[in-house]
Amino acid sequence: MNKSLLAYLALGIGIFSLSFSAMFVRWADAPGPVTAFYRLFFSIFLLLPFFLARINANPSLRTRSVIFPLLAGVFTACDLGLWTTSLSFTTASNATLLGNTAPLWVALGTWLILKQKLSSAFWRGLTITLLGAALIMGTDFLLHPRFGVGDAMAIGTGVFYGGYFLFTERSRTHFDPVGHIWLVGIGASITLFVINTSLRYPLTGYPAQTWFVFLSTAIVSQLIGYMALAYALGHLPASVVSPTMVLQPIVTTLLAIPLLGEIPTIWQGIGGAIALVGIYMVNQAHQRSTPQSGSPDSRKQMEPPIPNA
Repeated sequence: MNKSLLAYLALGIGIFSLSFSAMFVRWADAPGPVTAFYRLFFSIFLLLPFFLARINANPSLRTRSVIFPLLAGVFTACDLGLWTTSLSFTTASNATLLGNTAPLWVALGTWLILKQKLSSAFWRGLTITLLGAALIMGTDFLLHPRFGVGDAMAIGTGVFYGGYFLFTERSRTHFDPVGHIWLVGIGASITLFVINTSLRYPLTGYPAQTWFVFLSTAIVSQLIGYMALAYALGHLPASVVSPTMVLQPIVTTLLAIPLLGEIPTIWQGIGGAIALVGIYMVNQAHQRSTPQSGSPDSRKQMEPPIPNA
């Protein structure tokens, strides 16, 4: 089997694995931030042998560069903590879709802070995405006000996601994917421990089924999902991987029908379809504006943001 075919297979596995993230949060029957904590905490130990095998080959571990993946972990913790909480107030498909609008807020941040020029195609995509998101949120709010709150929380994860992406971009100039993900897990676990302690969420006393779900989300969502995408990004261009990630909310929606009994309304479906078109347009506009393969910055631009799930 050639590497290109393996890369597409890895991309499919990554999308499918990450699409289960919302299911695990629901199945855990525990506070969202607690599930997020164990997702990261268990992944540290599962990834440790691979990290140790590379430790001597990465001198950056002994420099101040470790602050970048650790800070990326802090923002990941806040991102996942808020996103998993939103699942108590909205559907799995809505939380996943609205959480994946995060690249829009990252681009807007670079426009406002770094004064980066954004193309007309980006603004068209942003407008369409916000129209779809507004339709989803408006429909949910009419059905029940607390759903509108959950949708707003899902969108709010993009603020923390933006910080994660910015620090990840710096981190990946010093660390390989395994080293980066492991250090992110350290920073995220410590932060989520503080968050759960502050909110007085218990970290123990759960039934065996819940512990099994904690372990499962660490393996499926964190390790298989992220590592599969890391492999795909090493053999496929971002112009292929990034737009393809819009399939994740679709897969989550389809899985939620039999697994969670969540059947979207016609207006939610229309809003989701509109938002997906907008996200795809934004991704395409972003790819056209990044350096072409072979340019000095092409390696850094090869890796689009990790999906928010």
